[in-house]
Amino acid sequence: QLQLVESGGGLVQPGESLRLSCSASGLGSNYWTVGWFRQAPGKEREGISCISRIGGAPNYADSVKGRFTISRDYAKSTVFLQMNSLNTEDTAVYYCAVSLHASCSESVMEYWGKGTLVTVSS
Repeated sequence: QLQLVESGGGLVQPGESLRLSCSASGLGSNYWTVGWFRQAPGKEREGISCISRIGGAPNYADSVKGRFTISRDYAKSTVFLQMNSLNTEDTAVYYCAVSLHASCSESVMEYWGKGTLVTVSS
């Protein structure tokens, strides 16, 4: 069974950066679609970035495009989310998730981490 653990969250001020990590264990495969999601206080969870298992350019939500970058270290079974120019609207619990589907839709994600909290406050 695949296990995902997020790390790297914390409290930062607007304009600062964080890098989140999602470490996978229990499955020796690089064929997963992998995505980052977040849930802000009082709001529904939203997809913010994803790399499909069939390749292609990563996608990003409009709210983070140009500021966040998703990447993978296949050798270490780790997915990263570099978060630059953070603002208060980025405050949320951030989750990584994976699926064997090509789609990046939240509904098809099969395994989820427990999340890491990012708080952006001045």
